[in-house]
Amino acid sequence: MTLDKAKRGQSLKISSIPSEMVRAQAIRFGIAEGAVVVCEQVIPAGPVIIRRNKQEIAIGRGLAENIQVEFY
Repeated sequence: MTLDKAKRGQSLKISSIPSEMVRAQAIRFGIAEGAVVVCEQVIPAGPVIIRRNKQEIAIGRGLAENIQVEFY
């Protein structure tokens, strides 16, 4: 499943980030493979807001479509 398909309140583990470019962008946000995040909100046709520790991050839909996650 990809991050853009997550529902509010789900705990997710980042399983893979296939593209080097996408991986570099995700690392700037502090997200790497193996990180556990919580989906705070999904804005229709907008960003996916996730929480890692106490930090909330809005990830654009295009980036979220390329991040593979699994339920945690």
